[in-house]
Amino acid sequence: MIRELTSFEPYRDFIQEINADPRYREPMLSTEEQFEGNLYSALTDPDKTALGVFRDGVMTGLFVFLIIKEEKYIEMLVGLSRSPAAYEEIADWLAANCPGCHVDFVFHPKNDAIRDMLEKRGASFDPEQFKMVLTGEVPAVDTTGVEPLSAQYEEQYIAMHDTDRYWTGDKVVKAPDTFRVFLAVDGGTVIGYIDVTKNNEENEPFDFLVKEEYRRRGWGRKLLAKAIEENRPKRMMLIVDADNAPAIALYHSMGFTNDPVPVNQCATWIAG
Repeated sequence: MIRELTSFEPYRDFIQEINADPRYREPMLSTEEQFEGNLYSALTDPDKTALGVFRDGVMTGLFVFLIIKEEKYIEMLVGLSRSPAAYEEIADWLAANCPGCHVDFVFHPKNDAIRDMLEKRGASFDPEQFKMVLTGEVPAVDTTGVEPLSAQYEEQYIAMHDTDRYWTGDKVVKAPDTFRVFLAVDGGTVIGYIDVTKNNEENEPFDFLVKEEYRRRGWGRKLLAKAIEENRPKRMMLIVDADNAPAIALYHSMGFTNDPVPVNQCATWIAG
């Protein structure tokens, strides 16, 4: 049985127990800030829905989804369960209530309950990822050629932006209170960008790209240095694919270290 939740108070022990399990922990609940933004805010945010899965009156799963129906987009912000049946039931609910929606999941790679459900339903999986945190000294970097997003370069930025995500370039442009955007510009041509969150105590590069023909020329370092500089005095973290050796080397060289929080993985499913 699934029912919408109006309070988390009766389920605090369940939340703590599942999130303390290294196999089934929720990667999106690693900090107090994430608890507030991904869990507690669901009770007041009209775009978020908190659902409980129950068997014989006992909770077996707790889920929070960001649901933007007009864009047919859903993101699982919280998924806490050890029960394969609970994941199946929540997937059935999404298929019935949001058919055709693009659903993004983030989960611990060892959580076989959610993985099995997604594999059965034909989801696509991204590589495993891990978190890095800016803890070391940042080397001095000449950031000439890097500038904030402006109307002059907006069209070029949107055209080159990664479109395989919810936050496409046009959406980022419309959210100046959420992101800072810096561009690498060479001879009037945008050849790279970095989108960085700005409202958190620990911000992160959300998307980061340099055109292939301009890579290995220091542009990635310039963009990251500018993002770090403008983010101060706030903290910075990032999520990186575990198999992306060049990116990991760059981040280590810029003062980032591997966080002890375990890896996570992303998957995408079209509900239905």
